[in-house]
Amino acid sequence: MSKKDRTDRQAVIDSIRKKQAGTEKRRGFALVGASILVALVIIGAAAYQPIKNWWDLRSFDSQAIEAIGAPASDCGEITTKKATGGQDHVEPGTPLQFEDSPPAFGQHYNVWDGIERKLYNESDRPDVGELVHNLEHGYTILWYDETVAGSDAMMDDLRGIASKKSSTTNLRDKFKAVPWTSEDGDPFPSGQHVAMTHWSVGGEAAGEGGEQVGVFQYCSAPSGEALDAFMEQYPYMDSPEPTVL
Repeated sequence: MSKKDRTDRQAVIDSIRKKQAGTEKRRGFALVGASILVALVIIGAAAYQPIKNWWDLRSFDSQAIEAIGAPASDCGEITTKKATGGQDHVEPGTPLQFEDSPPAFGQHYNVWDGIERKLYNESDRPDVGELVHNLEHGYTILWYDETVAGSDAMMDDLRGIASKKSSTTNLRDKFKAVPWTSEDGDPFPSGQHVAMTHWSVGGEAAGEGGEQVGVFQYCSAPSGEALDAFMEQYPYMDSPEPTVL
């Protein structure tokens, strides 16, 4: 083989190698670009709901709580029932039985949920045993069923209502909105998708010595007007242990 042939052959080999290197480089850039795109999609998906919630809440900034959601006329009459279970604390995980769906009183866990969080979904809600302890400490709990959970409009109303009770220092904002599921107990009465409950001692002036009752009100949809009236009639001080957060 002549020197010229060897030179031409080497030139062909070098050309092939150069093309292969370029192909590999482009492939590497494509993989990096695809990875970045996937990462951006994941980040965007994670950020979308909080941003949407924030944007939706802006519409409630200028609204009073009683103007959010359904009118109070969409709720039934307030009812009461003699309460039991005061100071009846058990360890978390202990099986509990509640007569009512949802409960307003009863034996409960020896832990409770802090005042910081106001609205929960099914995946992060505290156990019912904790929430009943919150009731003993003066919280009003708004329980919502799967119908509300499946409605963007009603969940937006709940977010707006919860935003009006956002204080973590004002005890008058002892409020939580939490889901009630089929795993928790019986469904609400027919046509009712929201229930508000409170553990009362018969009025603020009655103190711990008053006759304890559970307070219930059912509604067909979230109602800021009904909640505001309910919490005014049964404030945090009207409870067995009102001063505990």
